[in-house]
Amino acid sequence: MTESTPSKVTPCLWFAADGEEALRCYTSLLPDSEILSIDYSDGPDGQRTLLASFRLGGRDYRAIGAPSGFRFTEAVSLSVACADQAEVDRYWNTLAADGGEEQPCGWLKDRWGLSWQIVPDRLPQLLADPDPARVERVLQAMFGMRRLVIAELEAAAEQG
Repeated sequence: MTESTPSKVTPCLWFAADGEEALRCYTSLLPDSEILSIDYSDGPDGQRTLLASFRLGGRDYRAIGAPSGFRFTEAVSLSVACADQAEVDRYWNTLAADGGEEQPCGWLKDRWGLSWQIVPDRLPQLLADPDPARVERVLQAMFGMRRLVIAELEAAAEQG
């Protein structure tokens, strides 16, 4: 178990169903991740409620799991920086599996409805190019993709 710096602000995710399964998926996928605690309590309506603390990529989170009208939206997403295409593909394949939904520009929703941005480290480098024409070509290529493909982004930068 690694130590993290305590924060006064901890994101909390509310899962309508399968919260424990989601946490097990996330913590098995990302390095420096673990479930810190999982507890269940019975609510006044007899429903079991998940209360959990977990760490993803060294950052602490909390989770609630109980039926509700609350749903995740794209207004909040988790962004994962990826060193190479193999890492992009590993995260993408796992999070998009079993009912996940691929979306444009490196975004996806996992099967629990949480939005993720799977971003290769190379993308911000290409977008920081001093040549605006190269940047525009990279953006246009990205807009046409779902899963981001580094080789295609680099090829777009070189066209011209």
